[in-house]
Amino acid sequence: MSRILIVEDEAIIRSALRRLLERHDHTVSEAGAVSEALDLDPQRFDLVISDLRLPGEPGTELISRAAPVPVLIMTSYASMRSAVEALKLGAVDYVAKPFDHDELLETVARVLHRQATHRAEPPDITEPGGQRQTMIGSCPAMQAVYTRIRKSAPADVTVLIQGESGTGKELVARAIHQQSKRTDAALVCVNCAAIPETLIESELFGHEKGAFTGASAARTGLVEAADGGTLFLDEIGELPLDAQARLLRVLQEGEIRKIGSVETRHVDVRLIAATHRDLRALSKTGEFRLDLYYRLNVMQIDLPPLRDREDDILEIADVLLDKACRRHDREGLRLSRATRRVIRDFPWPGNVRELENALERGVILAEGHLIHPDDLGLSPGPEPRPSPATRPAEPSSPPSGTSASRGEADGEEPGLDEEDLSLEDYFQHFVLEHQDQMSETELAQKLGISRKCLWERRQRLGIPRKKGPRRSAG
Repeated sequence: MSRILIVEDEAIIRSALRRLLERHDHTVSEAGAVSEALDLDPQRFDLVISDLRLPGEPGTELISRAAPVPVLIMTSYASMRSAVEALKLGAVDYVAKPFDHDELLETVARVLHRQATHRAEPPDITEPGGQRQTMIGSCPAMQAVYTRIRKSAPADVTVLIQGESGTGKELVARAIHQQSKRTDAALVCVNCAAIPETLIESELFGHEKGAFTGASAARTGLVEAADGGTLFLDEIGELPLDAQARLLRVLQEGEIRKIGSVETRHVDVRLIAATHRDLRALSKTGEFRLDLYYRLNVMQIDLPPLRDREDDILEIADVLLDKACRRHDREGLRLSRATRRVIRDFPWPGNVRELENALERGVILAEGHLIHPDDLGLSPGPEPRPSPATRPAEPSSPPSGTSASRGEADGEEPGLDEEDLSLEDYFQHFVLEHQDQMSETELAQKLGISRKCLWERRQRLGIPRKKGPRRSAG
């Protein structure tokens, strides 16, 4: 059942349209102006149908305010000019009043179908213990990830997953395996960085008895153990060159040979590889075979860092907090509003893994029913992270707090505590000091946030944007 918001100032038309849509099993809400529609939060709906001419702001104003929800424009002025202008501004389609009922219903059905098709559903994953979980997040970058998983899983091709440490590369590998034709076979996961270089070939490809000192018995390698299933090689950029050559043989010919053996065995293995390193750059320095890189990179999935996932961060935090509370028998704990702000604004160089650890500390250290910023035990200063978009070393006041006020009761905060003021002061001071020399993109990169987040904080703090910032030469 789809949720539709009708924005129309004429009550008779609004009511008639509502009855028409409700007869076809849609849930409908009404508004008489753009301001009323915004009060209903148009992003909660599946479709907005708005008149073009409204008191106050025009209906096209909702196109950007409701995004990514599609907006269907109605107009009594069925001229090509008004229709084209609405479409240029991003309207999904338009209908002319008085509209034909069948034509309107057909247009609504087409738009809703297209929207449902474009919105990728996060995959369900069965963990090794048998528990099922769903990947969390709905930001555009994660929508692209879900789409790639859905399309690449049944294709039985090699997949290369790229992303910083802690972004969930193994979860993606499990999702691909469990949606593939090999779901009933084994998924063998190997962290190449965790195996000593002298042992990794033996671990992957096996060895015969007496092949080297200490080889007291024959051993089956992990590649052979994954025969018929999927082999996930995490941190493949750490694989030694000799092992890379052997792996290339597996991908090209489907063959392995144990260390110390002259016998070649055939294996049917689907390979999923993951890395936080730039394999193409490593191939230029001779640290990674270029031919292996091309063999691996049939389908590529890029995982976004947590700091770029905006609203997903708090959704992930809530799920991880619930798990931590159950583990430590502390159910009922909640994040204070100050803590939610800190979690939203912290750069999280360790991504989801770091967030999970911080929340576990918070559950253990919290004394009341609320988790405060200092319970998280975050580093008092910005930590370096692999991305070039690092926070500046100055000024010294940190964005994350370590001694939040305990004046909250039942989740209510009388106002900003000292750490909140420190966070906002840090932002305001840095922007005012550097905006003459930096563009908005550069400011956002230095602060470790998105341009959208930078704009929102400017609005909240009342910091005007300088026009025409000076750019340094070069």
